[in-house]
Amino acid sequence: MPDRDPVAWTLIEPGWSVVDAVGEEVGHVDEVTGDSSIDIFNGLAISSGPLGKPHYVPSENVARIYERRVELSLTKDEIKRLGGYVEPPVSAELSSEPASLVARAEEAVTGSSIRAEPMSPLRRVALWLRSLVRR
Repeated sequence: MPDRDPVAWTLIEPGWSVVDAVGEEVGHVDEVTGDSSIDIFNGLAISSGPLGKPHYVPSENVARIYERRVELSLTKDEIKRLGGYVEPPVSAELSSEPASLVARAEEAVTGSSIRAEPMSPLRRVALWLRSLVRR
């Protein structure tokens, strides 16, 4: 896609098209994982069908990112061999001191971790049907 400029990983949204190394569509972004405050992109969960479990693609396998399109450096066969996406556990730092309401609100607002909400099954089905119509 030489006529478009690449965009930052922080702009990726669920539903964006995902293509393999030869440019063939292999699915859609289901979820993005990373930490925007320190600019660490961990990877993507991609869904290839309406009922299938999303596959996890580590960031090192993302070749280029354009608006509404993510290009991978993997072939379709390599993508099929990727493991399923397992949602990371929620982590928390516990303190023995009680936090005030203001402190909890500040923490909630300044949280730096970025994680898009996974696509709903209905939206996943709609995207899958739309990709069938385009073929």
